[in-house]
Amino acid sequence: MSDTRTTDGAGAAEHGLRRSLGFRDLVVYGLLFIAPMAPVGVYGTLDAKSHGAVALVYLVATVAMAFTAFSYAQMVRVVPQAGSVFAYARAGLGKEAGFVAGWMVMLDYLLIPAVAYLFSGIAMNSLVPEVSRWVWTALAVVITTFLNLWGVRTAARVGFLVLALEIVVLLIFVVSAVVMLARDGAHRDWLSPLAGDGTQGAFALSAVVGAVSVAVLSFLGFDAIASFAEEVTGGSEKVARAVLFCLALTGVLFVAQTYLVALLEPLSSAQLAADPGKQGAAFYDAVDASVGAWLHNLVAVSKAIGAAFAALAGQAAAGRLLYAMARDRRLPRALARTDSGVPRTALLCAAVITLVAAVWAARRDDGLDKLVSVVDIGALTAFTLLHASVVGWFAVRRRSGPPVWWRHVLVPVLGAAITVAVIVEASGTAQVVGAIWLAAGLTVLFAQRGRSGRGTDEDAPGGTV
Repeated sequence: MSDTRTTDGAGAAEHGLRRSLGFRDLVVYGLLFIAPMAPVGVYGTLDAKSHGAVALVYLVATVAMAFTAFSYAQMVRVVPQAGSVFAYARAGLGKEAGFVAGWMVMLDYLLIPAVAYLFSGIAMNSLVPEVSRWVWTALAVVITTFLNLWGVRTAARVGFLVLALEIVVLLIFVVSAVVMLARDGAHRDWLSPLAGDGTQGAFALSAVVGAVSVAVLSFLGFDAIASFAEEVTGGSEKVARAVLFCLALTGVLFVAQTYLVALLEPLSSAQLAADPGKQGAAFYDAVDASVGAWLHNLVAVSKAIGAAFAALAGQAAAGRLLYAMARDRRLPRALARTDSGVPRTALLCAAVITLVAAVWAARRDDGLDKLVSVVDIGALTAFTLLHASVVGWFAVRRRSGPPVWWRHVLVPVLGAAITVAVIVEASGTAQVVGAIWLAAGLTVLFAQRGRSGRGTDEDAPGGTV
């Protein structure tokens, strides 16, 4: 890949992204975006929906998302470019499908950081109520944007320290939970997190499947690793391994923590189902009742800091997506400029949009609900196109030789079926917002037809776009 690109007809030089990330840095970005204790906020909801089989829900969700991770690993090896699913769909399905995939995942990459910033603002406001949560939210945006503008390597180093803090807090929770279970015993049967607690009737597979459609949202963010493909040293194979490793590790962490907290949970799944108001704080309430308020506060502080740096990783991925789409002349070309290997214009654009959304939500009582209800639909639509791109690249276009049918057809078809099923189960609000956003993207695409350069969908992977 050339290190210089052309930004306009005049031939102004633009330097490409700088290769400075290693395997650890990629995993740090992925884990930061997901957050090691992501199930904390949705544990109560999932426990109620699954009839107590919450650990089984995350086990099944990990397997379900493994199909998507596998497709990412397939495509990043042959299309090692920034932009992630935008580049993959463009290569496997054509430039129009690539634009749609990039446009849809853009919704996810811009709104998930807004939700994370808002989580951070809410947590800090609970600790220092004299300062409004929108102020804390805006401050988190400014600090993490500064780190991203400083450079991907610097942001990764700071992010590693934050991630280490989150892992330490998680380990403290695990050790404390094991000690309390050994000393006082479990409130529920030891197998109930995998088989249900029986308070809502016999084990129901349909209840577990319904909860899985919510649990997969905890994993959103591991895919952001692929957007750094042009900034990693050692080749795209390292990116593929990081995607798979990150998903596997978070799956283990999610299953372990939900299994333990379910055993500590003083309320049954039936009681949580009957009182939805208790579901959001169910994880904290279980910790309070079994271990003590000190661990509750420690987890809350960790979540406040971790959420801000989850947004940092999301903002970095959004900047790379805007950069890649602008480089392909699908967005204003100014977004494709880099400065010392950093796409600062694209990062600032993503930061401004995220700041507006996060502060707007922070100033509304229902702001969090509004954002959370729509953040996933873009990513799930893009994941579906990702799976289709695997089939298109390997089985239809046969750009890498004869396909391996189980790897290049069966796995992506099953993966697409899973993501479509989750879209069907999404809230009505999310579906409406997704449809409006898609319609807007198709309008932009229609307006661009005839203006794009010839042969852009036939470029060799890794070449100049």
